[in-house]
Amino acid sequence: MAVAREEWLVRESAHQERADALTAAHRDRAARGEKHPVWDFLFTYYAYKPAQLRRWHPGAGIELADAPERASWRWYSPGSTMDSVVPDAQAFAAEKQELADLIERMLRRTASRPGQFGCFGLHEWAMVYRADEHRHPVPLRLGQAGTDAVVENHDLRCTHFDAFRFFTPDAVPRNRTSLSRDEQPLFEQPGCLHAGMDLYKWAMKLGPLIPGELLLDTFELARDIRLLDMEAAPYDLSAWGIVPVPIETVEGKSEYVRRQREFADRGIALRSALLAAWLGESTAEAA
Repeated sequence: MAVAREEWLVRESAHQERADALTAAHRDRAARGEKHPVWDFLFTYYAYKPAQLRRWHPGAGIELADAPERASWRWYSPGSTMDSVVPDAQAFAAEKQELADLIERMLRRTASRPGQFGCFGLHEWAMVYRADEHRHPVPLRLGQAGTDAVVENHDLRCTHFDAFRFFTPDAVPRNRTSLSRDEQPLFEQPGCLHAGMDLYKWAMKLGPLIPGELLLDTFELARDIRLLDMEAAPYDLSAWGIVPVPIETVEGKSEYVRRQREFADRGIALRSALLAAWLGESTAEAA
């Protein structure tokens, strides 16, 4: 049975209000031409505009009644009645088979592994190791020599290629594993902060197959993880009100791992929900 227009319009409106609230600060900064070293990442590295985030979809196989304006929308197919439409997972797979295979592989393989919690966010430190220029034009809170010493006194255990690829040349051989794009599904694991943030990327790429409410849940997880990612980074972000999590200390490591485990638990639930919404599995099957 199709969702009545009155009902889905209410859900759409609620989604738009929530999305607008989540992006308000960014949109205000953008209007002023103001950069932010923490939050811009959510709209530059993940290059999706706030307008894309506020577009609501019901999810794969959920039919919308009286929705003729969506008849031409990508990956929507005609429903069971006149002017009804439904997001079509088969249409998506037919057009984007390689992408569909990759997303499913990444979600399932990541979900199948135990989380690892011994990296302590050192990927950000490895990105500035012995470097004359840094990715963010802000000072290092321990200085270059102090930052380099932290890297040299720890075991680099990064499992996420899209972090590893930004390591400085001197940091690359220090990582426990040499990572590559082709082998990314072999190493991704649920304890990784960036694997959790990437759930937002996968949800966005699946477009109308993912319910809008779930999309915003993945964005909120990415936002929360991004904060810890930068709190644990080597940068002095005090000018932006960021209090560091000093992972070079025992206390800092303990706080990092505690929050990392909480994010991993949220990511596990969302990963399962994405598979369930997209492929029609029960959450138990997806897990």
